[in-house]
Amino acid sequence: MRYKLTIEYDGSPFVGWQRQDNGPSIQGALEDAIAKFSQSRVTVTGAGRTDAGVHALGQVAHFDLDRELPADKVRDAINHFLRPDPVVVLEAVVAPDDFHARFSARQRHYLFRILNRRSPPALENGKVWHISHALDAGAMHAAAQSLLGSHDFTTFRASECQAQSPVKTLDRLDVSRRADEIHIEASARSFLHHQVRSFVGSLKLVGEGKWQPRDLKAALEARDRRACGTVSPPDGLYLVRVDYS
Repeated sequence: MRYKLTIEYDGSPFVGWQRQDNGPSIQGALEDAIAKFSQSRVTVTGAGRTDAGVHALGQVAHFDLDRELPADKVRDAINHFLRPDPVVVLEAVVAPDDFHARFSARQRHYLFRILNRRSPPALENGKVWHISHALDAGAMHAAAQSLLGSHDFTTFRASECQAQSPVKTLDRLDVSRRADEIHIEASARSFLHHQVRSFVGSLKLVGEGKWQPRDLKAALEARDRRACGTVSPPDGLYLVRVDYS
């Protein structure tokens, strides 16, 4: 049976989604939890390989079991054995055999939270990027619209990115202020490694008045990693939702 999971997690204590030798991963925590209740070693495949410190409100993954169990019991058993790791399965459903969490995805939605106030966070430390000086969210939003559409995003791509092509289609990049927070929301079928964090770091320069909208567009057209602003920290980045047809 193939099971589809919707997962929420705090990425702070992990080296990222993908199983690695240098520390705990979300994928590894899920696989260990499944092994404890099923006595089977499985591979859990995620919709997105989030980096160290990146969080999720709605990551999607799938795995196969050699026997059929009620989906609610699968969810509850995984959650029992995940404790005390900050990872929770929100939903488990039986999926078609041809469902693939990564390759069946049609749209991925990310949120980046900037806490834009003088005082640092007490309760949200590690969950937001704290910037104490004022940022102009309106200017950031206006500049961000030049990145929409299909482009060669080499400037906003990590040097170690393994994607075959730097060309992606960005469907949404909205910047808005919510009281003391600035939210940057990005949607696309898929993203390059560090693409959203690269956007955020460059948009910060616009918000500070150090860049004008034309500078962001020029950085895109340069197709050169050196033209990118400083990449933001992972704090504040969330995989919000993954859409499927």
